[in-house]
Amino acid sequence: MLSVFFSARENATLRAIPDSRKLEAFFNCWTRKEAYIKAVGEGLSRPLDQFEVSLAPGEPAQLLSVEGASEETANWSLEALVPAPGYVAAVAVEEHDWRLICWQWMWSRE
Repeated sequence: MLSVFFSARENATLRAIPDSRKLEAFFNCWTRKEAYIKAVGEGLSRPLDQFEVSLAPGEPAQLLSVEGASEETANWSLEALVPAPGYVAAVAVEEHDWRLICWQWMWSRE
């Protein structure tokens, strides 16, 4: 089923990851792909298996390849986010000289 959404290399990487880290790797891949296709404005009109992102836990977020547009990877940077324990997210930016600043919001029901 994942072969429909992920590239052959992404599927191979996912299969090689220990079972205890597979879910994290899956969501790393999914959120990084989603960030990129939203940033380029194509949404799901771009097949998800035609570009590759890093996904292994602990590996920096990166656009690895784009089918038919090898120069594309040099134009984009991805940043992994952990908004809360057990959650992952990603941001894609068409630039490399930038810095992400995150704020932590806390609220109480008092």
